[in-house]
Amino acid sequence: MKKMLMTALAMSAGASFAGIYGDTPDAKHAWAVHDWNRPKPSKVEPAAQIGQPPSDAIVLFDGTKESFDKNWQNGKGEPTGWKYSDEGYFYSVPGWKNGGEIRTKAEFGDCQLHIEYRHDPKQLYTDKGPQMRGNSGVFLMGSSTGHEVQVLESYYTSAELDGKEGFVNNYADGQAGSVYAENPPLVNPARKPGEWQVYDIVFHQPVWEGKKLLHPGSMTVFFNGVLVQDHWELEGLTTHCKRRPLAPYAKKGPLCLQDHGCVVQYRNVWIRPLASRWDNKTHSVMSADENEVMALRRQTALKLYAKVKNPRATDAETVVALAEVVSYANEEPYLGAFKASLEAFRKLANKDKKDVEKVNNAINVLIRNKVVTVELVK
Repeated sequence: MKKMLMTALAMSAGASFAGIYGDTPDAKHAWAVHDWNRPKPSKVEPAAQIGQPPSDAIVLFDGTKESFDKNWQNGKGEPTGWKYSDEGYFYSVPGWKNGGEIRTKAEFGDCQLHIEYRHDPKQLYTDKGPQMRGNSGVFLMGSSTGHEVQVLESYYTSAELDGKEGFVNNYADGQAGSVYAENPPLVNPARKPGEWQVYDIVFHQPVWEGKKLLHPGSMTVFFNGVLVQDHWELEGLTTHCKRRPLAPYAKKGPLCLQDHGCVVQYRNVWIRPLASRWDNKTHSVMSADENEVMALRRQTALKLYAKVKNPRATDAETVVALAEVVSYANEEPYLGAFKASLEAFRKLANKDKKDVEKVNNAINVLIRNKVVTVELVK
């Protein structure tokens, strides 16, 4: 381990001089491996308390009536029939679909979603079958064309349910934490009724090219901190009883919560829109556009070339800097400048061994990646 660390540090130190030392940019990647020129991620401040929104999250409900009224509506775009509680949650009203579904006014695509829900033990139907025991659902991309993570009171095991209050066990792909009608949760980490349950969901929608499905999309779900959906690739749209194949839909849709005639309380709802990996056109084996990749490589080459004080200089630093430029754009005027500087360096008398090593390291990177064909300096 120590040897590996020392090697990494040495390579890092070399990279600050040589610019690159790993695989160079190519037709699908605008940046080299370990590229010092690659833009760094933007800074996001995490929440001081786990489960609270980070600095870049969109808060959809923070416990206040103001945020409830601001962000939520019914399926017709009107004020919702759901109720707000001064205790810092909102809830569906009793009775069969009296309130109708509730949905966000804003629409989202790929996202990270945090949402918490609770079942009041005094308001659980125990005599109407498994699907009426605190039923609701979290719908990504809208309820009609979207994908549901089931909300249901699912604390008890099947053995405990037998004969208990007349309630029978529910089907596996319809209990809490399931991608409804598709995939049961890997395990059942549900807490008791009356305790708050927590979903953390990472959702990526299906990707289409016209009517051709490129990727089915996926759902990753943590239920009370436990992974219950491990990058589940979606098989269809949410359905009941019958399978419903995937079909193209709008790239953004509302977050919807289902009214299934049961009382379910919700709080602490926030969302982080995510960029789809399929939107990455400059550094991805899946989706890169070679024209966009080359355009960005040329931009980087131009910036690096502008930093070279004298492209005609014969010192090792100039040769290595021009080698980095060529790794982005193996074309004129960069290629000619690199070869001229390299040849002039070859002719220097009494070259420093360390300088020769630096130049040859840079040349080896280019040769290994088939950028140029030149001989090493002797």
